[in-house]
Amino acid sequence: MYSMHQETILPAQVTQAGIASVIKQIGGFTTDHPPKTRPLAPHGKIDSVNDKRPKNLDLSTIRFPLPAITSILHRISGVFIFAGVGVVLWLLNESLSSQDGFARTLQWLDMPLVKLLVWAIVAGLLYHLVAGIKHLVMDMGIGETLSGAQSGARLVLVVSIILIALAGVWLW
Repeated sequence: MYSMHQETILPAQVTQAGIASVIKQIGGFTTDHPPKTRPLAPHGKIDSVNDKRPKNLDLSTIRFPLPAITSILHRISGVFIFAGVGVVLWLLNESLSSQDGFARTLQWLDMPLVKLLVWAIVAGLLYHLVAGIKHLVMDMGIGETLSGAQSGARLVLVVSIILIALAGVWLW
């Protein structure tokens, strides 16, 4: 049988220097920072450094800024068009299967519910395109200030609404 010598470390002995020496003994790396002791809770476990953080963050009480909302909508539209691609590919497959399949697809596309679904997919695609272009522009360093982000978010919404309305007129 193989046994390993274990040392009992008391909570008061837990310091950065103590941990660094253990890491050094097992072949890890160490830092040159001076040793710091971490605060211990009454139950003997190490507490987090910042005890004033919220324990249960309720997202419904937070008012997100407009750039955050447009960024979140960009992600949601990406998920939506991912699902919508399946519908569009199914319609395309049906239309290319035969002349009867093409006629059925035309009949389906005349139904208001199917038109609404296709318009929603196109709307998601257009919003995702416009918001993606804004993200690419910001990646080039343009509009990274707070006022630039606000202006970019407004521009994304205005251009998207115009393009989505034009797509609705085109489809209906």
